[in-house]
Amino acid sequence: MDLTVVVPTLNGRDRLAACLDALAAHAPDAEVVVVNGPSADGTTGMVRDRDDVDVLVEISDRTVNVARNAGIEVASGDAIALIDYDVRIGESWRAAVAAGLETADVVTGPVSPIELGSAGGDGDGVDSGSGDEPDGDEIEPDGPERRTIAGRDVTYFRGGNVVFRAEALRDLDGFDEYLRTGGARDAAHRLARLDRTVAWREDLAVTQELPSPTAADGGRTASEWGWKYRALAYRLLKNYGIRPTVVRRTGSHALKDAIGAASDVAKGESTPSRWAATGRDVLVGVLGGGSDGLVARRRDRSPARNPNGISKRADRAVAKYDDRE
Repeated sequence: MDLTVVVPTLNGRDRLAACLDALAAHAPDAEVVVVNGPSADGTTGMVRDRDDVDVLVEISDRTVNVARNAGIEVASGDAIALIDYDVRIGESWRAAVAAGLETADVVTGPVSPIELGSAGGDGDGVDSGSGDEPDGDEIEPDGPERRTIAGRDVTYFRGGNVVFRAEALRDLDGFDEYLRTGGARDAAHRLARLDRTVAWREDLAVTQELPSPTAADGGRTASEWGWKYRALAYRLLKNYGIRPTVVRRTGSHALKDAIGAASDVAKGESTPSRWAATGRDVLVGVLGGGSDGLVARRRDRSPARNPNGISKRADRAVAKYDDRE
């Protein structure tokens, strides 16, 4: 099985270099695609000076799902991995890819932290969150999060350590570029709709430097309250339509966060005006995302449910350096 590894990056030169070193050591047969941009830290020069990167794609959009799709678009392998620029694959990772895809369409595994100050840490992180999944993105030590929604069994995965059969990504039409955050979670819902299987393997292990500059987001973050709830409402209504379970899930998340924000006010860690502003952002996000989700559901009635996928545009890359040619 030919493997392509796609690594989205943004202003993470030193961490990206360590990631590429690990790939060269433990998956030397893999095709490596780096999607960069727009970085301002010398990433382009560093990548072009290496002989272990097959394709460098430069993009102008800071959104991680655009970066993922730009990499998938040029990948030639019949298996396509997505890893974050600040993770390092382990010795067992490459063999785990082959073993996992023998029985599943998608395989994912654990992400273990490298604490700040350990070997190779550059200490430039700005956010320890993943930035990718606003409602329960953390993978448990013994396996991924699983939920049943509207009778559909959904297995979630971290966008920074996952491998797909190429045909599964084609069926999905990649990631939904409307989403600044929550793209991997949305893809999990759509994989379930397509009856694609997602497997967990302990040996598909990577380590991640902490603090992380939003690793699963490829260095791009959308942590503000408005986009958190816009993404949540969008993907639920796009994938399931107006259902009681959608309203209940959205409301439960909002209530939980409202209680947490009120607790911060009570402890003096926030102010009532900030709490009110947060509530406003949540409401605007839910209404906007819900409306856009219903429009997206009408625009793409296919099983892929992706009106903003790979096939919908051809202008992601502003430059491409392809050493395969």
